[in-house]
Amino acid sequence: MENGPIRVGIIGTGRISDLHVLEYIANDDARIVALCDRNTGQAARKAAEWGLEGVAVDSDIDSFLARPEIDLVEILLPHHMHLGAALKAIAAGKIVSLQKPMCLDLGEADRLVEAAEAHDRPVKIFENFIFYPPVLKARELVDAGAIGEPLSIRIKSNPARSETAWVVPASATAWRQERHRSGGGPLVFDDGHHKFALAWHFMGQATQVHAFIGDCEGPDGSRLDAQSMISFQFPNNRIGNIEIVYSPEMELTSRHYPQDDRVEITGTRGVLFINGGHGRLGATPPVTLYRDGAITHFDVASGWEESFIHSTRHFLKAIRSGGKPVLTAREGREILRFASAAEQSAAEGRTIHLAP
Repeated sequence: MENGPIRVGIIGTGRISDLHVLEYIANDDARIVALCDRNTGQAARKAAEWGLEGVAVDSDIDSFLARPEIDLVEILLPHHMHLGAALKAIAAGKIVSLQKPMCLDLGEADRLVEAAEAHDRPVKIFENFIFYPPVLKARELVDAGAIGEPLSIRIKSNPARSETAWVVPASATAWRQERHRSGGGPLVFDDGHHKFALAWHFMGQATQVHAFIGDCEGPDGSRLDAQSMISFQFPNNRIGNIEIVYSPEMELTSRHYPQDDRVEITGTRGVLFINGGHGRLGATPPVTLYRDGAITHFDVASGWEESFIHSTRHFLKAIRSGGKPVLTAREGREILRFASAAEQSAAEGRTIHLAP
């Protein structure tokens, strides 16, 4: 690896892997050398679809991790398998990128943080939304003082229907319906990780969380944890909320999941709007700034795949430069603590206080 490309092995070749491989394939500083999946036929088909030649395909994770030609392991497995796979990859001496959320609960997360911080190679908890170009632009504007001091963040997650969305295998939906495998609901805990990460990214760690989590029927008879509202406080009299609403009869444009995401950040001098995420409601500008009585639109790349590309590109640069991955295991635990507090609040019907 010192003089050549970083050699990448991917564990899990399900639907989301199509986005995770984009930068590894395009970046001259990386090369995918091996895939691991219980369904080796699926892994081989993915290799062909991605235009990869000569990659090894394993069905057994231990045999896969024993391969000396693998430098970096990308783990794309159901949540209940994250801890075991990550600990094995660390023990095998690999660089690790672990799909979010990092673990089922904070007890597991503590074990992973301890192992990651004792490891002499980088460990990343994969989070793409904070690398989404409209979010990157909004963060640039916030850091430049465009809205003054941020006072609140409002995040709207809006699953709906889409004739243009990609097909998600039934098996990927099935395990997310089982809490002992998923850790929490598909919208609040799983996809919600992106939203909690956005709140953390712009405002820091919350000190209080209060949530109502609903229940409704989703596509194909699955259950969705909507309609839901999570409210939170930050230090210095700052606030935020995440609203999750499932609109089964609303059509939206998406090449990925049938969902729209919208963010509003209000500061002492203005307001920022981030429009779109997984999909889009119409042709709204990706980023809009209101300040001093004027509206300014910013046209930046807004394909959801761009967030995966930028996240992986940042990690490859961090590996080469000795920089810090985003998220570190400890940062990933902070996001998990935020999401877990929402689940606990809804279950117990009370506000959850988070110690600094």
